[in-house]
Amino acid sequence: MRFRSAGYTPLMLLAQTCALLGFACYAVVLTALQEEWHLSNLQSGLIASAFFFGYMLAVPLATALTDRVDARKVYLVGGLIATCGLLGMGLLAYNFWTALLFMALNGAGLAGTYMPGLKILSDRIQSGELTRHIAFYTAFFGIGTGFSYLCSGWILSALGWHYVFSLIALGPLAAFLIVLIFIPALQHDKWKGPINIRLHDIFPVGKWKLVLQDKNASGFIFGYTAHTLELFASRSWIVAFFAFCAVASGESFLLAATTLAGVINFFGVPASILGNEIALRVGRQKWVCIVMLTSAVLGIAFACSTGQSWWLIVALAIGHAIFIMADSSTLTAGLVISAQENIKGAAMGLHSLMGFGGGLLGPAIFGFVLDISGSRSSQVAWVWAYVAVVIWGVLFVIYERRRGWGSAASA
Repeated sequence: MRFRSAGYTPLMLLAQTCALLGFACYAVVLTALQEEWHLSNLQSGLIASAFFFGYMLAVPLATALTDRVDARKVYLVGGLIATCGLLGMGLLAYNFWTALLFMALNGAGLAGTYMPGLKILSDRIQSGELTRHIAFYTAFFGIGTGFSYLCSGWILSALGWHYVFSLIALGPLAAFLIVLIFIPALQHDKWKGPINIRLHDIFPVGKWKLVLQDKNASGFIFGYTAHTLELFASRSWIVAFFAFCAVASGESFLLAATTLAGVINFFGVPASILGNEIALRVGRQKWVCIVMLTSAVLGIAFACSTGQSWWLIVALAIGHAIFIMADSSTLTAGLVISAQENIKGAAMGLHSLMGFGGGLLGPAIFGFVLDISGSRSSQVAWVWAYVAVVIWGVLFVIYERRRGWGSAASA
């Protein structure tokens, strides 16, 4: 079945939503696995971090391959890897070490679908239409992860944690089938023989050094790293925190913890889009600094809300989610605009790599601080854990403002 070029976007949005269904599986079952496998909070955080470790290992190769072959081929392999990772978690994982392996596979699968999916669109859509389609594609990341919380929570409550991973594995498998059946291969595939990819194609260290020497571009990259550290730590632990809040407050929440996490996640989509519009008016660097400081304040207030009414806890959670995401597209757009044209591709690769590096560190830092400050049964421990992940945004603002970040940048 053939579609006009614009018709590929709805299909890729659907495929992306399916591919992202495995994103929050572990966050939803974290508490259940912690009790069944007798995991420490650090171990629980490291399993969440393994997902981002797998992404970081795979994304440089995946993006380099899309310059050599049709991105559709990379996407199909990524969909199968993610499916295998989720099935492995549901059917084969039985302790900390096996969970690390299968979560890393799941992350590597996402690396093979997310950016290659964007490349599928850019290769098939006329340049005049492309920016609008890309905006929708990136916004759907939040929608896909929101559905991941919702679906995983429903399956957990009905069938148990094994079925969460096993059934959600149908998501990336469906993404694989959508692309295989409905997205045609490029008529002039770039693959004309052996794929010669050298190490410096995957890790262009020389170009990365030039990117980091650019004060503007490096500022957006470091900001994105602090942003993702806080974002993915929060997303990995929010379900467990809601469960703790329900016990501490002594009253039932309006919705289940997993459903709440999913609904709150959806607020990030308009926050990111609207945040970029505000940044165009007040200046990108100024907006990023305002957002990071506000997010830190709301994150600590959210952590301190245990024992309060559920409506206050949820309101603070929504506020924190909005301000975590309010600078997301601003940071990425700022990098694209400020990076020099001859190293823009390398800058975007480093941006993604360091961003998910923050995602790797965040959940582990959160779990480690929980362990050393009193475990997840202590309100003080939760406060310190949130402080440990929001403080990086504050430190980033202090450092970058001192070195004059944005003084020569376009707002």
